[in-house]
Amino acid sequence: MSTINDTRPADALRAGDRQADERATASKPLGGIAGWMDDRLGAAKGVSFLAKKVFPDHWSFMLGEIAMYSMIVCLLTGAFLTFWFVPSASQVVYDGSYVPLQGVTMSDAYRSTLAISFDIRGGLLIRQIHHWAALIFVVSVFVHMARVFFTGAFRKPREINWVFGTILSMLACIEGFAGYSLPDDLLSGTGIRAMNGFVQSVPVIGSYMSYFIFGGAFPGEAIIPRLYSVHVLLVPAILVGLFTAHILLVFVHKHTQFPGPGRTNNNVVGYPLLPVYIAKAGGFFFIVFGVIALISAVVTINPIWAYGPYDPSPVTAGSQPDWYMGFADGALRLLPGFLEFTTFGFTWSMNIFPGSILLLPVMWGIIGAYPFVESWVTGDKREHHLLDRPRNAPTRTAIGIAGITMYVVLFFAAGNDLMAIKLHLSINDITQTLRVLFFVGPPIAFWITKRICLSLQRADRQKVLHGRETGTIWRHADGRFEEIHAPLTPDERWPLVQHESPEPLQLSAAKDENGVDSPVARKERLRAKFSNFYFKDRVAPPTPSELEAAHHAHDDHGAIAAPGDHEAIEAVEATGAGQERETIKADKQHD
Repeated sequence: MSTINDTRPADALRAGDRQADERATASKPLGGIAGWMDDRLGAAKGVSFLAKKVFPDHWSFMLGEIAMYSMIVCLLTGAFLTFWFVPSASQVVYDGSYVPLQGVTMSDAYRSTLAISFDIRGGLLIRQIHHWAALIFVVSVFVHMARVFFTGAFRKPREINWVFGTILSMLACIEGFAGYSLPDDLLSGTGIRAMNGFVQSVPVIGSYMSYFIFGGAFPGEAIIPRLYSVHVLLVPAILVGLFTAHILLVFVHKHTQFPGPGRTNNNVVGYPLLPVYIAKAGGFFFIVFGVIALISAVVTINPIWAYGPYDPSPVTAGSQPDWYMGFADGALRLLPGFLEFTTFGFTWSMNIFPGSILLLPVMWGIIGAYPFVESWVTGDKREHHLLDRPRNAPTRTAIGIAGITMYVVLFFAAGNDLMAIKLHLSINDITQTLRVLFFVGPPIAFWITKRICLSLQRADRQKVLHGRETGTIWRHADGRFEEIHAPLTPDERWPLVQHESPEPLQLSAAKDENGVDSPVARKERLRAKFSNFYFKDRVAPPTPSELEAAHHAHDDHGAIAAPGDHEAIEAVEATGAGQERETIKADKQHD
């Protein structure tokens, strides 16, 4: 029996393969669309790169996702509201369905907001979702920044991303202020009036800036349309651009991860973007959206119909800004009045200008510059992809808590009038107390936080060297008691010993061998002082030799034994020359 093979040229073979591939692709609609797009855009390599991108899994990483999802909710609901909102300060007579305000003269912006709330199906719910999503967006951005700061995720190569995040958080506050000022109700109008006073407090050019912003004397009719353009066009475009750049840099630099076995600066341990992470992220988006919708449905926020239209004549005592602008209002209330003075015919309102206009760029400037300051102090120019435990960077953690303490004092100062009314206290006493706390509170918080971090470091060191407490107490024949400690597993020990503990920099010589002054001596002395401030109280992690010596010592004394380790317990009993020992077991044994 013979078999005859018909020979075909190689081109014919490849043509058949191509025809088979085309038939297979045609039978799969999604594959056909993907192939068509790749032929024209060449996106297959980029999509493949993104699909294989690995993301670590930790609950704190969801904070940034909450910020992204709440911003998306703001954009979606904001697009809905633009269909009916009228950004105009023109005066009209209200004839809508809200009876208490019928026949009242108001701006067209306020009238359209009432119409959205009472006459548009689902309008009030969308308004509330928009407002709640904005608040959650701002708070999630700040909490995400705190996570990045306390874990050292801003270090090289992520300094630029930290600056982007800093600018994004400042713009989020500005966007929120512009948004709640648009309805032109009594509360938002009071906020715009306060803004006008802040702008006028700028030395020399304040009045000119106010005329430029408001298009003439306050209140004018230009501010609402201008705020609307800023709120729906200018700031959102910058926010989306910064957010996109922020996410792209995360992909470029790869995601940071907490220390653990198998995790190094050169790898990422986690899940790929497709299909695992994208499924989890999609589900989490709907969870965030659902929680925001639930809160909006059951908790009223910004009931503008209860405030009425804006009228410059009433004194709106008790009005408060949204929480994220409360610190600026508190700074205004704490500044003493004697800071206002007159020279050369000009009034210098230093009791208003520093807390209203100057505070924002100074505060965010310090936050944005911190990574570069720490890099200069430590002299560390390496790339860092592993995060720090906050306790292992005690000075940085203490600085962050001191800043938060300062913010909290300013925030409480924004409600000094309400606290005085509700608690029946003197507003002057409350203000004086908060002024003292503004200067005394942060150093106290710094000292306490640093002491706690150093204590936790020492506790970790003791746990590594002597094992974890088991709750089992042994009584010796001579009446002594000792607790049995269980050795840590390598996986448990690794996060406690992997961190670095830099030593303070040493002062360099001010003169060289020829007696010539060093041109960098002064800068190096300053850097050494900062380095000593950062690292003088360092607690070094145990070295392998210390760990081995501690284990030998415990083996000799039989002090390390797990609660269920019978062989180790027998070894302990053998060292006692066969004498019986009573054991007292604690109520709770730690696994």
